[in-house]
Amino acid sequence: MMNNLLSLTNQQEGIILDIIHPDEEMKRRLFDLGFYQGSKIKKTLVSPKGDPIAYKIRGTTIALRNSDAQYVLLKEVSS
Repeated sequence: MMNNLLSLTNQQEGIILDIIHPDEEMKRRLFDLGFYQGSKIKKTLVSPKGDPIAYKIRGTTIALRNSDAQYVLLKEVSS
């Protein structure tokens, strides 16, 4: 089942399948930050208002706005 980053629950992991961001500059920035196909990503912290959300990927924690996270497609990792 394919979802986006927003579908993860806290501390849940997924595997990135694709980035479909309509803004090519932001898409490039996500690639530069390590958001590659096949990378594991974990939702680690949600801000008090729910936006942004912190994700751990490739040994670093990155906060993304929900408006950008919706374009990162992933497959959930089964526990």
